[in-house]
Amino acid sequence: MYPESLKDLIEGFKLLPGIGEKTAERLAFYILAIDEEKADFFSKSIIEAKHKLHKCSICSNITDEEKCNICSSNTRDNKTLCIVEDCRSIFLFEKTGSFKGYYHVLDNLISPLDGINPEDIGIEKLVKRIENSSFEEIIIAVKPSIEGETTSLYIKKILEGLNVKVTRIASGIPLGADIEYIDSLTLERALIDRKEIE
Repeated sequence: MYPESLKDLIEGFKLLPGIGEKTAERLAFYILAIDEEKADFFSKSIIEAKHKLHKCSICSNITDEEKCNICSSNTRDNKTLCIVEDCRSIFLFEKTGSFKGYYHVLDNLISPLDGINPEDIGIEKLVKRIENSSFEEIIIAVKPSIEGETTSLYIKKILEGLNVKVTRIASGIPLGADIEYIDSLTLERALIDRKEIE
Protein backbone atom coordinates (compact mmCIF):
# COMPACT_ATOMS: atom_id res chain seq x y z
CA MET A 1 0.00 0.00 0.00
CA TYR A 2 2.79 2.46 0.89
CA PRO A 3 5.94 3.24 -1.11
CA GLU A 4 8.92 1.21 0.08
CA SER A 5 10.75 4.15 1.71
CA LEU A 6 7.62 5.14 3.67
CA LYS A 7 7.17 1.53 4.80
CA ASP A 8 10.78 1.55 6.03
CA LEU A 9 10.18 4.78 7.93
CA ILE A 10 7.07 3.30 9.59
CA GLU A 11 9.00 0.13 10.49
CA GLY A 12 11.76 2.31 11.93
CA PHE A 13 9.33 4.08 14.26
CA LYS A 14 7.85 0.73 15.32
CA LEU A 15 11.27 -0.19 16.73
CA LEU A 16 10.70 2.40 19.47
CA PRO A 17 9.13 1.19 22.74
CA GLY A 18 5.38 1.71 22.99
CA ILE A 19 4.98 2.61 19.31
CA GLY A 20 2.43 0.52 17.43
CA GLU A 21 1.38 0.53 13.78
CA LYS A 22 -0.98 3.53 13.93
CA THR A 23 1.37 5.75 15.93
CA ALA A 24 4.27 4.78 13.64
CA GLU A 25 2.20 5.76 10.60
CA ARG A 26 1.24 9.09 12.21
CA LEU A 27 4.89 9.86 13.05
CA ALA A 28 6.05 8.89 9.56
CA PHE A 29 3.51 11.22 7.93
CA TYR A 30 4.53 13.97 10.36
CA ILE A 31 8.16 13.61 9.24
CA LEU A 32 7.02 13.90 5.62
CA ALA A 33 5.07 17.07 6.45
CA ILE A 34 7.84 19.01 8.24
CA ASP A 35 10.38 21.05 6.29
CA GLU A 36 13.60 19.44 5.09
CA GLU A 37 15.81 21.31 7.58
CA LYS A 38 13.93 19.87 10.58
CA ALA A 39 13.91 16.38 9.05
CA ASP A 40 17.69 16.61 8.43
CA PHE A 41 18.23 17.78 12.03
CA PHE A 42 16.16 14.86 13.34
CA SER A 43 17.99 12.22 11.31
CA LYS A 44 21.42 13.77 12.03
CA SER A 45 20.73 13.86 15.79
CA ILE A 46 19.90 10.12 15.79
CA ILE A 47 23.09 9.24 13.87
CA GLU A 48 25.29 11.50 16.02
CA ALA A 49 23.82 10.15 19.26
CA LYS A 50 24.53 6.57 18.15
CA HIS A 51 28.08 7.39 17.02
CA LYS A 52 29.23 9.81 19.73
CA LEU A 53 27.58 8.60 22.93
CA HIS A 54 29.16 5.78 24.92
CA LYS A 55 29.63 4.67 28.53
CA CYS A 56 31.71 6.77 30.92
CA SER A 57 34.92 4.90 31.74
CA ILE A 58 34.29 5.40 35.49
CA CYS A 59 30.56 5.19 36.22
CA SER A 60 29.01 3.84 32.95
CA ASN A 61 26.76 6.90 32.53
CA ILE A 62 26.32 8.04 28.91
CA THR A 63 28.74 10.67 27.68
CA ASP A 64 30.45 11.94 24.56
CA GLU A 65 33.76 12.35 26.44
CA GLU A 66 35.94 9.71 28.12
CA LYS A 67 34.47 10.68 31.51
CA CYS A 68 30.97 12.07 32.06
CA ASN A 69 30.52 15.60 33.45
CA ILE A 70 29.62 14.20 36.89
CA CYS A 71 32.76 12.06 37.21
CA SER A 72 34.83 14.98 35.86
CA SER A 73 33.50 17.33 38.55
CA ASN A 74 35.59 17.96 41.66
CA THR A 75 32.83 19.89 43.45
CA ARG A 76 30.68 16.87 44.25
CA ASP A 77 30.52 15.00 47.56
CA ASN A 78 33.18 12.28 47.32
CA LYS A 79 31.84 10.47 50.39
CA THR A 80 28.63 9.17 48.77
CA LEU A 81 28.04 6.92 45.78
CA CYS A 82 24.56 6.20 44.41
CA ILE A 83 24.12 2.92 42.53
CA VAL A 84 21.42 3.05 39.85
CA GLU A 85 20.13 0.56 37.27
CA ASP A 86 20.27 2.83 34.21
CA CYS A 87 21.41 6.25 32.99
CA ARG A 88 17.88 7.65 33.02
CA SER A 89 17.89 7.33 36.82
CA ILE A 90 20.91 9.66 37.02
CA PHE A 91 19.07 12.35 35.04
CA LEU A 92 16.02 11.97 37.29
CA PHE A 93 18.13 12.43 40.43
CA GLU A 94 20.01 15.35 38.91
CA LYS A 95 16.73 17.11 38.06
CA THR A 96 15.79 17.09 41.76
CA GLY A 97 19.09 18.74 42.69
CA SER A 98 18.99 16.88 46.03
CA PHE A 99 21.93 14.48 45.54
CA LYS A 100 25.45 15.90 45.34
CA GLY A 101 27.53 12.71 45.31
CA TYR A 102 28.66 10.43 42.50
CA TYR A 103 26.83 7.66 40.63
CA HIS A 104 27.50 4.17 39.36
CA VAL A 105 25.32 2.51 36.69
CA LEU A 106 24.89 -1.25 36.86
CA ASP A 107 24.91 -3.31 33.68
CA ASN A 108 21.61 -4.92 34.73
CA LEU A 109 19.58 -6.21 37.68
CA ILE A 110 19.97 -9.82 38.79
CA SER A 111 17.20 -11.92 37.25
CA PRO A 112 17.93 -15.67 36.95
CA LEU A 113 14.64 -16.19 35.06
CA ASP A 114 15.97 -13.87 32.34
CA GLY A 115 19.43 -15.43 32.45
CA ILE A 116 20.98 -12.42 34.24
CA ASN A 117 23.25 -13.68 37.02
CA PRO A 118 25.38 -11.76 39.57
CA GLU A 119 28.42 -11.87 37.28
CA ASP A 120 26.38 -10.12 34.53
CA ILE A 121 25.73 -6.83 36.37
CA GLY A 122 29.28 -5.42 36.35
CA ILE A 123 29.91 -5.88 40.06
CA GLU A 124 33.72 -6.21 39.68
CA LYS A 125 33.99 -2.68 38.27
CA LEU A 126 31.85 -1.36 41.15
CA VAL A 127 33.89 -3.12 43.87
CA LYS A 128 37.19 -1.95 42.35
CA ARG A 129 35.88 1.61 42.24
CA ILE A 130 34.81 1.53 45.89
CA GLU A 131 38.11 -0.04 46.98
CA ASN A 132 40.05 2.77 45.28
CA SER A 133 37.95 5.65 46.63
CA SER A 134 36.99 7.41 49.85
CA PHE A 135 33.26 6.63 49.74
CA GLU A 136 31.68 6.25 53.17
CA GLU A 137 28.09 5.58 52.10
CA ILE A 138 26.79 3.55 49.18
CA ILE A 139 23.15 4.30 48.33
CA ILE A 140 21.34 1.66 46.30
CA ALA A 141 18.63 3.28 44.16
CA VAL A 142 17.09 0.53 42.03
CA LYS A 143 13.42 -0.24 41.43
CA PRO A 144 11.52 -1.93 44.28
CA SER A 145 10.95 -5.22 42.50
CA ILE A 146 12.08 -8.80 43.10
CA GLU A 147 15.04 -8.17 40.76
CA GLY A 148 15.86 -4.89 42.53
CA GLU A 149 15.63 -6.51 45.96
CA THR A 150 17.82 -9.45 44.89
CA THR A 151 20.41 -7.08 43.40
CA SER A 152 20.39 -4.84 46.51
CA LEU A 153 20.93 -7.77 48.87
CA TYR A 154 23.70 -9.16 46.67
CA ILE A 155 25.53 -5.81 46.54
CA LYS A 156 25.20 -5.40 50.32
CA LYS A 157 26.70 -8.87 50.83
CA ILE A 158 29.58 -8.20 48.41
CA LEU A 159 30.43 -4.87 50.09
CA GLU A 160 30.34 -6.20 53.65
CA GLY A 161 34.12 -6.23 54.14
CA LEU A 162 34.80 -2.81 52.61
CA ASN A 163 34.02 -0.57 55.61
CA VAL A 164 31.23 1.40 53.89
CA LYS A 165 27.66 2.01 55.01
CA VAL A 166 25.18 0.52 52.53
CA THR A 167 21.74 2.16 52.40
CA ARG A 168 18.75 1.96 50.08
CA ILE A 169 16.38 4.72 49.00
CA ALA A 170 13.02 4.53 50.74
CA SER A 171 10.15 3.05 48.82
CA GLY A 172 6.49 2.73 49.55
CA ILE A 173 3.24 4.58 49.05
CA PRO A 174 3.52 7.65 46.80
CA LEU A 175 2.23 10.98 48.11
CA GLY A 176 -1.45 11.43 47.26
CA ALA A 177 -2.01 7.77 46.34
CA ASP A 178 -5.19 5.94 47.35
CA ILE A 179 -4.12 3.05 49.59
CA GLU A 180 -6.72 0.65 48.17
CA TYR A 181 -4.91 0.69 44.80
CA ILE A 182 -1.44 -0.04 46.21
CA ASP A 183 -0.02 -3.47 45.35
CA SER A 184 0.99 -5.81 48.20
CA LEU A 185 4.75 -5.58 47.52
CA THR A 186 4.69 -1.77 47.73
CA LEU A 187 2.54 -1.91 50.88
CA GLU A 188 4.92 -4.40 52.50
CA ARG A 189 7.93 -2.21 51.66
CA ALA A 190 6.13 0.85 53.06
CA LEU A 191 5.58 -0.96 56.37
CA ILE A 192 9.20 -2.11 56.56
CA ASP A 193 10.52 1.41 55.74
CA ARG A 194 8.18 3.21 58.16
CA LYS A 195 9.57 6.19 60.08
CA GLU A 196 8.70 7.97 63.29
CA ILE A 197 6.64 11.15 62.76
CA GLU A 198 8.72 14.20 63.61
